[in-house]
Amino acid sequence: MTASQSLPKAAFWMGCSLACTLMMTAAGRETTRELGLFQIMEMRSVIGLLLLSPLVWRAGGLRAMKTSHPVQHLTRNIAHYAGQFAWLYGLTLIPLAQVIAIEFTAPIWTALLAMAFLGERMNAWKTGAILLGLVGVTIIVRPSGNGIELGQFVVLGAAMTFAVSYVLVKSMTRGDSAVKIIFWMLVIQSVIGLIPALYSWQWPSVHIWPWIVALAFAGSFSHYCTARAMSHADATAVMPMDFLRVPLTALLGYLAYSERIDAFTALGAMLILSGNLLNLGSRRVRSTAPA
Repeated sequence: MTASQSLPKAAFWMGCSLACTLMMTAAGRETTRELGLFQIMEMRSVIGLLLLSPLVWRAGGLRAMKTSHPVQHLTRNIAHYAGQFAWLYGLTLIPLAQVIAIEFTAPIWTALLAMAFLGERMNAWKTGAILLGLVGVTIIVRPSGNGIELGQFVVLGAAMTFAVSYVLVKSMTRGDSAVKIIFWMLVIQSVIGLIPALYSWQWPSVHIWPWIVALAFAGSFSHYCTARAMSHADATAVMPMDFLRVPLTALLGYLAYSERIDAFTALGAMLILSGNLLNLGSRRVRSTAPA
């Protein structure tokens, strides 16, 4: 670990990211009880822009937000918008623990896309990670004669579109800062969702406004906190902390919504997380290998 890196600081920022994710999950569940998905996502983006403005100003203002990757930003945010829409919809259909466990298959699809489009090589570690993840998600969804449940299928689609977003972000971080990437995410998604949101608009009730603000804050700053954590420690140290999302979300579902965790979901989640750990292990091996 270099002098600029600090595991305690990385743990602090990852803890903030986890708190934001749990807040976003609860806020998403609550807001979808009253408002349409397009309106929720539009309000999240617009309010998120207002909340992000201090960081934009500190980075140099709107002039500093100029990017040399407009096409990548547009493509990434179309995919991310679709993924966020599917993720929110999934929250209304299946237990929270299943949503997060299936969402954790995103690194599997990311590895496959990176191999196909970024020229990354497959090895035994990545192959094992993908196989464990596929077995894990099969155990969770348990396809039967009636097929996969709609909510499980929707969240699986969200994980796949998130993978497209991750691959594009990986290429953009070479030239754009985290603040710039989040700024363009909020701007583009505000434009994408404006007309559908206005078409189905209804004024939120008083009690739902705190949840809307919480969703906007958490949805925007969870990315920022993760980026800050990555700046203080290697991915192999940071990302295992993110796996706490699965048991913490299960606990949230149990305490707030009386959702019980079945053995299949627990086993599938363990296999998916084990696959992610294998993938991180391959990174550690590559980073410590002699030149």
